[in-house]
Amino acid sequence: MTPPIWTPPRARAAAASLSRFADFAAASHGAPPRCGTPAADYEALWRWSIGERAAFWEALLEFAEVVGERTGPALEHGERMPGARFFPGLRLNFAENLLVRRDAHPALVFLNEAGARRELSYGELHRRVAGVAAGLRAAGVVRGDVVAGFMPNLPETVVAMLATASCGAIWTSCSPDFGASGVLDRFGQVRPKVLFTADGYCYGGKSLDSLALVAGLVAQLPSLRQVVVVPYLAAAPDLARLPGARLLADFEESGGPGATLEFEQLSFDAPLLIMYSSGTTGVPKCIVHGVGGTLLQHRKEHLLHVDLGPEDRFFFYTTCGWMMWNWLVSGLASGCTLVLYEGSPLYPGPEVLWNMAESERITVFGTSPRYLAALAKAGYVPARHDLAPLRTLLSTGSPLAAEQFDYVYAQVKPDLHLASISGGTDILSCFCLGVPWLAVRRGEIQAAGLGMAVEIWDDAGRPVRGERGELVCTRAFPSMPLGLWNDADGAKYRAAYFERFPGVWHHGDFAVLTEHGGLVILGRSDAVLNPGGVRIGTAEIYRQVEKLDEVLESVAIGQDWNGDVRVVLFVRLRQGVALDAALEQRIRATIRANTTPRHVPAKIVAVDDIPRTLSGKIVELAIRNAVHGRPISNTDALANPAALAHFRDRPELARE
Repeated sequence: MTPPIWTPPRARAAAASLSRFADFAAASHGAPPRCGTPAADYEALWRWSIGERAAFWEALLEFAEVVGERTGPALEHGERMPGARFFPGLRLNFAENLLVRRDAHPALVFLNEAGARRELSYGELHRRVAGVAAGLRAAGVVRGDVVAGFMPNLPETVVAMLATASCGAIWTSCSPDFGASGVLDRFGQVRPKVLFTADGYCYGGKSLDSLALVAGLVAQLPSLRQVVVVPYLAAAPDLARLPGARLLADFEESGGPGATLEFEQLSFDAPLLIMYSSGTTGVPKCIVHGVGGTLLQHRKEHLLHVDLGPEDRFFFYTTCGWMMWNWLVSGLASGCTLVLYEGSPLYPGPEVLWNMAESERITVFGTSPRYLAALAKAGYVPARHDLAPLRTLLSTGSPLAAEQFDYVYAQVKPDLHLASISGGTDILSCFCLGVPWLAVRRGEIQAAGLGMAVEIWDDAGRPVRGERGELVCTRAFPSMPLGLWNDADGAKYRAAYFERFPGVWHHGDFAVLTEHGGLVILGRSDAVLNPGGVRIGTAEIYRQVEKLDEVLESVAIGQDWNGDVRVVLFVRLRQGVALDAALEQRIRATIRANTTPRHVPAKIVAVDDIPRTLSGKIVELAIRNAVHGRPISNTDALANPAALAHFRDRPELARE
């Protein structure tokens, strides 16, 4: 058994919202009373939450004080997947549940890489949302219409999203670093009625214009009735390129003076958000998420797994095109302060986010393994800052390597709940994540989330422990998508998630369930390497290669070779380092010593850059297609599409 690297202090675990919920659920909904060790208590609570789903979700609805009017049962057709219905008689509004506070407590703190800072209280946020919602209604937006954001991570983006939700309309967004084709591939499918855009954005010390691109988009989005421009780079943007566009201040006033915020009451499964798959292997899927499922799942994760409360200051580094932006915004329902950051996390240097963490007294800090790896490679020590308030560090986007756990506890803070979390855009939430009661073990996610019937299955559909397999969820949960846009009969939806194992959600992650209930994500199933018929998760290789100081990052693919597959490893090296025979030998020896001979690559190739999505995920499938000379569609979904050229026509990979 992997020994703990950190154990929560007893007083901290006892004071967690999870403890209060467990006692509440035991007293009123039949949950097992706490009586054993924290690990045994969580195991019992988790088993109850998936065995008695109606009781669990009903207890959560009450504990989280969800605002709404309810009749009827908590769950209908619970045996169906898809097809189960949670709270069919509940009517509610997402924005109303995020705007419960209306006082002077800070709701949003905004900072950017240029040093700007703004703050909105809950009262001010409520008034701003009321004004924009009135503008939307005046523009003809009604329940079920789509409103789009092409926005940086600004307070106005949060305002526009909440205003859209208050009207019963559907919000969708792309970050402004998307190219024109990438935006049209998304917004062109969902036909928005109103588009919010800033005049530009900042990144890496540069100010980048958005209005020229938006002018081209408008001509190709005939559904648009109104474009609303948010001044960001300039106090008075020039709207000459956008005939009929309105500045945000004018739009807010268009609904009349002193607008009152009204909340359209919707069914639990009314559409709230449209999210998009990465789009690196075809036109992006438009994934529709519901009002109640999104709210209830995020409340569960924030309250019970992150232990988020009103006095927290909650930060996650994200753009508005990544699901974690929506997850962050839902933190308002806990009454806490959200810290928004716009710009590069490493400009002008690696200290920028930690200066912010210190000055803003951040208590919950969210980031990615890629960012932590960059800090470690740079030798940066966040502990030099005053991080006394920081109690939780969240990481997602890719598997968190064991060595990154070591880095966090040695160089960030020794008394810290490091919670690796994993889920996806498909469910707009997590399958497995942190637990305030449990010890942290290096290289592992602590546990499956409450209410999530997560198992690891072998190819025959049998649950396994301690073996590699497919991550599945065997019972329905509220944040399953309502469906895919323009998929009236649900055929695409079923093919995407239920084709591999009928009646069971197949998530597409390759993983291991450990003996004590932790999970290790080994990579995406569709990127799994298969030399000689042995399935290897790519993250198993990355964890070893990126231990080496010379290697900044790596990517592995399977190359078709003589009727089989051989493993090819690409490495991006530190400046001034060459891939010579000695370094190749060290890479192979490190992989062999810590994994198996099957993991050792047949070829190692140095590249100058590795392509990734706009949310920072390496695109293994696109790289594999480039190596094989296959076409790659939708390169606008990539942050650095030119990097694909490093993988085409490599002489090192030609037939020998």
